[in-house]
Amino acid sequence: MPTTPESSPPKLATLILLCAISVLPVSLFLPSLPNIARTFATDYALVSLSLAGYAAVAATLELIMGPLSDRFGRRPIVLAGLAVFVVGSVGCALATDIRIFLACRVLQAGITSGYPISMAVIRDTAGKERAASRIGYAAMAAAIAPMLGPMVGGALDEACGWRASFWFLAMAGTALFAWCWRDLRETNLNPSDTLRRQVRAYPALLRARRFWAYASCMAFSTGTFYAFLAGAPLAAKAVFGIPPATIGFYMGSVTAGFMFGSFLSGRYAGRYSSATIIVTGRIIACAGPLIGLALYFCGVRHVFALFGPCMLVGVGNGLSNPCAHAGVLSVRPDLAGSASGLAGAMTIAGGAALSSVTGAVLTDGNAAGASLGMMLASSSLALLAAAYARSLDARDGPR
Repeated sequence: MPTTPESSPPKLATLILLCAISVLPVSLFLPSLPNIARTFATDYALVSLSLAGYAAVAATLELIMGPLSDRFGRRPIVLAGLAVFVVGSVGCALATDIRIFLACRVLQAGITSGYPISMAVIRDTAGKERAASRIGYAAMAAAIAPMLGPMVGGALDEACGWRASFWFLAMAGTALFAWCWRDLRETNLNPSDTLRRQVRAYPALLRARRFWAYASCMAFSTGTFYAFLAGAPLAAKAVFGIPPATIGFYMGSVTAGFMFGSFLSGRYAGRYSSATIIVTGRIIACAGPLIGLALYFCGVRHVFALFGPCMLVGVGNGLSNPCAHAGVLSVRPDLAGSASGLAGAMTIAGGAALSSVTGAVLTDGNAAGASLGMMLASSSLALLAAAYARSLDARDGPR
């Protein structure tokens, strides 16, 4: 049946840009933290709250934005989020003290709506297999943005000062607002009757075994990456003596692997079942830390013995996460926004928990081995969740 103008899907580039800008504010300003602390004559720890506070608000919004988009539509929530983000970015650029800066960083978190609602838009306008393909390409943008963010932010800081990064975000948000106003038509043609019904959707989703299978796979997959983020810098410095300026290059190996895996997911999602791709991705992700641990216990102490195997984790996550996200959205297509938001919040919470646990068990002496061990544990749990999802699909049929 032909698609009506009101429901015609936006350009894939629109959704890719929304996904990219939704994660860019996390990393773009990181090189500027010392200069921001110096400008406001405050402690570095206080300025660091701009990252922790942003993450806390982002996790909360993941839960709220989905139901709001199911009730009021995708388009108004995206446009409102972009508008709040632009206001917050301008406020950060003009801030005269740390309190104003931190408050405006909270406003910047409005852009968090971009990623989950982009996923819901894809589900509105594509079947499960095609949705997995489009999500794979969008996930590449979500991986590239945090990798390039510190480089762009550092260059802007060096050339024009730290405020330039926030002016850049404000201009990018304004341009994307104009583009979405033109290209992003409403795709939720069957909105929920009441917001209360959407809130009640969470228990319904949490009672669905298929939702738990896919969402747990996403959470533990992301937890593997967070375990890497928590342990790799310490291992690089304590075990291999890598200077801080070079650590970012090696840590980019996992992001590069994720991009490659996301590309493969986007390319092959239409040819193979989502369950097959997810399980394949999780096996690859488990192989990485297994190889790393084998080299570690054989006495191999080389930087590539750590970061090389970890690259397989990125490939596996890139393969499995888009299909797992598409699976989450297929549980209740009428509640796609709620499902995306709830799964996103679970993923952020799971990643933060794995990061905290990894940080608690690490020492200078065990950094490499403990990091790989935590990564293997989390990857194994993700594989179990993927296998369970596949068994449900085999029994009930994919949706």
